[in-house]
Amino acid sequence: MNIYESLSSPGFILNEQIARQVFEIIPESGPLMLIIDRQGNVWPSNSDDFAELKIDESTLREICVKIDDGAEPVMTLIDDCSIVASQLATDRSNCGYVILALPKYSPESTLANIDLIEMLLNQLSLIARLIEKSNQLYEVHMKHHYAHAESEIIAN
Repeated sequence: MNIYESLSSPGFILNEQIARQVFEIIPESGPLMLIIDRQGNVWPSNSDDFAELKIDESTLREICVKIDDGAEPVMTLIDDCSIVASQLATDRSNCGYVILALPKYSPESTLANIDLIEMLLNQLSLIARLIEKSNQLYEVHMKHHYAHAESEIIAN
């Protein structure tokens, strides 16, 4: 797939919409979030802060492979940052992965808050499903509008 196909693919557009909606509401002192699609495109909630974590691409790929193998959520510790990751999917699309970076969280504090973290990850999937449904409704509306306009042109 070339870059132009990737940028215009439905999955890329959906991930872009999810990132735009979700990242806007993450508090400054909140967790860092990264969305990675199946083609390797990445959306960080804060590029500078994520870069400071120095998490390399091979580590991210390993996390994604673990998710694909059924381990979900994946939890790991990189330096003094807890990482929790899971699949990001809707009923119709496998959007890729969402990775939460929790700086200064110990494994114990991550486990103590795992129910809240899983709820957050589930809410991301819910947001993705709602955005996808909204896109589908818009598409149906536009097709109906186009068909109606076309029939009026033919009638005249």
